[in-house]
Amino acid sequence: MSLNASQPVRSLYVHVPFCARKCEYCAFYSEASNGEVIHRYVGALIRELELVAHDLMPHTVFFGGGTPSLLSLEQWRRILSTMERLNLLGAEEWTIECNPATVSPDKARLWRDFGVNRLSLGVQSLNEDLLDRLGRVHSREMVFKSFEVLRRAGFNNLNLDLMFAIPGQTLGVWRETLDEALGLGSEHLSSYEVIYEEDTPLFAQLKAGQFSVNEELACAMYDELVERTGSRGFTQYEIANFAKAGPGAEQESERVISLQRSHLPTLRHSIPLRACQHNVNYWRGGSYYGLGPSAAGFVRGVRTKNCSNTTLYCEQLERGTHAIEWTEELPPLKRAGETAAFGLRMNCGWAFDPFRETTGFDLRLQWKTEMDELVERGWGRVDETGFRLTPQGLRFADAAAQMLLR
Repeated sequence: MSLNASQPVRSLYVHVPFCARKCEYCAFYSEASNGEVIHRYVGALIRELELVAHDLMPHTVFFGGGTPSLLSLEQWRRILSTMERLNLLGAEEWTIECNPATVSPDKARLWRDFGVNRLSLGVQSLNEDLLDRLGRVHSREMVFKSFEVLRRAGFNNLNLDLMFAIPGQTLGVWRETLDEALGLGSEHLSSYEVIYEEDTPLFAQLKAGQFSVNEELACAMYDELVERTGSRGFTQYEIANFAKAGPGAEQESERVISLQRSHLPTLRHSIPLRACQHNVNYWRGGSYYGLGPSAAGFVRGVRTKNCSNTTLYCEQLERGTHAIEWTEELPPLKRAGETAAFGLRMNCGWAFDPFRETTGFDLRLQWKTEMDELVERGWGRVDETGFRLTPQGLRFADAAAQMLLR
C-alpha cells in the first residue's frame, strides 16, 4: 500500500471556526466571532502548527471554516509569518475560503505575498431573498465587489460556491443565479444541494412543516447545473465540482497532478487543470493533517479528530499537547472500502491498477458483486481499465457508496 512513513505529509487543512453569524443550514462546527477567543485561537493554532511542522511539506493547503476571511489582517500576518518560519510556505495550491462580506484589498495582498493562490467565495445565491432565507451576512452586490477585489490583487484561480434546492428557490431563479455566477468568469464552481442536517434551524423548519422537499425540482436544478457549466467551458470532475481546463488545455490529457501521481485513472477522463487538488487528495485516500477545533485528519492510515470546543482546544494546545479527541485506525479492508466509495464521487472513477496500488485490494475481486449490481441498475460502467459511475449513478452516489463500504 502507498503509505510511505518516510515521506512527509503533503496536504494540510486548517479549520477556522468563526463566523459573523451562523447560517440557517450549517452543521459544521462554528461559532459567532469573539475578539478575545479569536486571538486565543490564533495562538493555539500556531502551537499546533509547531507540533506537526516536522512531518509536513505542503503541496496543498486549505483554510476552511467557518469564515477564515473573518480573521483580521494582523491575525493573518501572525499565522502566515509562523508558516514561513516553519518552512510551510510554497504550496502548489493554497486555498482560503472567504465570505464576500469579509474580503478586503489589504487581506488579498497579504495572502498573495505569502503564496496563497486560490480563493473560494461562499456565494450560495445571488438572490437577495434567498440570501436572507439562508442567514447569509453578505449581499449580492458584495459578491461582485469582492470578486473584482480578488482579481485586482492578482488571483487567477477563484472558486464560487453555490447552493440549489433552497426553500423558496424556483427553477427560474436558479437559472438566473447560474448565468450571473458563470458570467463572472471564475475558474472553478462548486454547487451543492441543500442538506437538512439535524440541529440546524433549516432542519427544524422542515420538520415543523414550514416547507417541503421537492426532489423532482432538485433533480431539474442539478440537470441545469451540469448543462450550463458544460456549455461555459467547465468540466464536471466530481458530483458537485466543475473546473476549467486553464492555460495549456491542449496538453490537458497529459497532465499529471504531482500530489497523486499514481492515483490518476485511465478511464478516458482527464482531471481539469483547475480542479481542487486538495479535495482530489481526499477522494483518492491521501494523507492530510487537520488542524483547528473539530478538524479531522488522516495520516498514514490513522484518522484523527480534534475536539469540537474552541476553549478546550486552546487549553490543550497552551499546555503543549495535541487537541485530538479521538483516533481510529481502520482495518485495511474497511479503509479500502472507504477509499473506493470516496473515489467514485469523481467522474473518472477508479482505475483498477491505481486502486490496488493505493489500497492493496482489487476492485474486481473484493467488490465484483457490488460493481455488477451498480452496472445492472445503470449506475455504473466498467471497462478493461476501471470502474466509474454513470451520470445517473453520480446523482445517487451516496447510495452507491454505501454498497462499497465494509
